[in-house]
Amino acid sequence: MQIGVVFPQTEIGNDPGAVRAYATGAEELGYRHLLAYDHVVGADREVHEGWSGPYDLHSTFHEPFVLYGYLAAFTSLELVTGIIILPQRQTVLAAKQAAEIDLLTGGRFRLGIGLGWNAVEYQALGKDFSDRGARVVEQVALLRRLFTEESVSFEGRFETVHGAGLRPLPVQQPIPIWFGANSEPALRRAGALGDGWFPQRKPGDGLEEAKAIVDGAASDAGRAPGDLGMEGRARVDDSLAESVAAWRAAGASHLSLNTMGTGRGDVEGHLEALREARSVLD
Repeated sequence: MQIGVVFPQTEIGNDPGAVRAYATGAEELGYRHLLAYDHVVGADREVHEGWSGPYDLHSTFHEPFVLYGYLAAFTSLELVTGIIILPQRQTVLAAKQAAEIDLLTGGRFRLGIGLGWNAVEYQALGKDFSDRGARVVEQVALLRRLFTEESVSFEGRFETVHGAGLRPLPVQQPIPIWFGANSEPALRRAGALGDGWFPQRKPGDGLEEAKAIVDGAASDAGRAPGDLGMEGRARVDDSLAESVAAWRAAGASHLSLNTMGTGRGDVEGHLEALREARSVLD
């Protein structure tokens, strides 16, 4: 099981030096990958009365593609989007950005995608929130063609490309696409289309049911369920050893350790939490 870290988006602040220190520190501690969440804009709670989302306009989010272009210059960590909210982005532009990150990292990139939950963000980006599930299926098909073909012509319900292609193409052809999934339709999409998936449930708390849906959808699509990766998340706290053991027993191929919300404060605090976690892992 490959173990990496969750980039502490909401707590790391704005200093580029801190961003660099965190990534290089995580790598020096022996972690294998870095996963970052995605939000483009946050909602103003004073405008959107009754807002119940976990993030708002005061929550810090570095843009993952730009962030990874920066990190690729000085780290050999695998970089993972966990997840990019694909339906609120232009598909061809997202393909171009992903291909560039894959090139800059020498093929150490996984493109995690999902639908998101923030209708305010979709509106701000000029995309329809209501059809995002149907749209993402078409987006994935187009992404894979753009990652592997010199010239693409594609005519779909939502996407049209006529005789166009990316240059340079990515190192990985295609770039692995992983799905964030919680609802039954999302789990079925992950099984039918994904190279891997990020469960939103924990071992012993609905993961087994979710995995059965993913595996069933993979089989229905003529795919081998065992070929799909699965990446869990574990909070760095007193239950870490138990969480790691549970994810390993559940068959996770990857695990990311999350230090956000543990009161660690600055970058050194997050790195100290990861140092303490190493003693548990080792």
